[in-house]
Amino acid sequence: MFKTYEVKPFFDEMLKACGEPKSHYQNFYNILHRFSSEELKEKHETAQLSFLRQGITFTVYNNNMGAERTMPFDFIPIIIPPEDWETIKKGMIQRTEALNCFLQDIYHQQKIIKDGIIPRDLIENNKYYYHKQIKNIKIPLNNNIFLAGIDLIRDETGKYLVLEDNLRNPSGLSYVFQNRYVMRQVYPEFFANHSIHALEQQITYIYEAIVEHAPEGVTNPKAVLLTPGIYNSAYYDHVFLAQQMGLQLVEGRDLTVVDNIVYMKTIRGLEKVDIIYRRIDDDFLDPLEFREDSTLGVPGLIDAYKLGNVAILNGIGNGVADDKAVYAYVPDMIRYYLEEEPIIDNVKTYRLDDLEQREWVLQHLSELVVKNVGASGGYDMLIGPHATKKEIERFREKILKTPEQYIAQPTIQLSRAPAYQGEAFYPCHVDLRVFVIRGEDTHVFPGGLSRVALKKGSLVVNSSQGGGGKDTWVMKSGGFSSC
Repeated sequence: MFKTYEVKPFFDEMLKACGEPKSHYQNFYNILHRFSSEELKEKHETAQLSFLRQGITFTVYNNNMGAERTMPFDFIPIIIPPEDWETIKKGMIQRTEALNCFLQDIYHQQKIIKDGIIPRDLIENNKYYYHKQIKNIKIPLNNNIFLAGIDLIRDETGKYLVLEDNLRNPSGLSYVFQNRYVMRQVYPEFFANHSIHALEQQITYIYEAIVEHAPEGVTNPKAVLLTPGIYNSAYYDHVFLAQQMGLQLVEGRDLTVVDNIVYMKTIRGLEKVDIIYRRIDDDFLDPLEFREDSTLGVPGLIDAYKLGNVAILNGIGNGVADDKAVYAYVPDMIRYYLEEEPIIDNVKTYRLDDLEQREWVLQHLSELVVKNVGASGGYDMLIGPHATKKEIERFREKILKTPEQYIAQPTIQLSRAPAYQGEAFYPCHVDLRVFVIRGEDTHVFPGGLSRVALKKGSLVVNSSQGGGGKDTWVMKSGGFSSC
């Protein structure tokens, strides 16, 4: 099956340089080779149809037109041995703790700015920094980050690095559960003799973390999930999580604020709401405080929030901490707040508002990746080695016009893993979004969303750019045994 498969020059998740499977993949590899080509093709098609039948979709918008798509699914899982997972787990707990300390600090004492660790301009000129609205607000558990989605990659040596922090409205949790569901339904043979962490209990952890953010004095809190509605690209994610946790799925028009208390409109009258797990960006939450033209939010919501009458998860203003320019300072935050060295480090990052760094980057654009600090989903990004001269020159002009809007990074030789597409196996680049759930305790979701760049040679794993998903297995200590 892998005769034409090329491992070098990349780090491969499944295979050694000689083409033999790594020890934690050996059992899976053996089972895989029991299938004929026809059986694999049939199972692959069944898996894709399963996503379609269940309505597991996301929406891609182009020229104001939305198209619903199913995320392509690849059945070769990413298998993480227990020792690697222990490092990831500790690194994610450390990183999110430092990021939460940072958010608490900049909206209160601002010690990290006063001590010269982070430039004041980088914070106060940041479009995600809502200083006026939320300065000095006390929030439940002093926790701005209920759910984080931290994107990890591995370089050519297999070393884990943090590529990006997602602290506003990280999406993709529903796909993690559905990837596992489809994998178990279509490929039950692969689970024989593998001892891996199950996902069933994880919904309980998420729900418990939500209700632990109840406002002071509330003992039986009412929580809702606030969605922008059916036209949002992650609407399936919203519906799935609300259903699984037993939360009412609401839109802004379903809520109202009376005397600084938030209520949900029901056929029985108004019902008090204590916690809002929002999937709406800050700008649209309250037209009285942010965008006046917003029809998605709830007028008066921020006043209720300021008075401690309602909890909003994730915290307002979190975007300042997952900004791609601020990202460069996260290792410094870990040292400053926790007095520890980062367990998992950043990718080297050049800040283009710095003249010296900018001049060097402009001379090496063909070798680098350039990203817009406010964009996501693979948009407004230059991958130098794969770009045309025209694309490079266009980005040069953008950088010169608004250098503070961009950062640059080396082109990492992202790790690869086998993918089965078109009746054959070929190596595709992968990354891993790890979800961290923070309530009274911190819980790291075992595995996460493995994303794969299914276009041959592509480095972009985002579903909106043609990427797909894989199931992620975290092996229990002891290796192989019956599930």
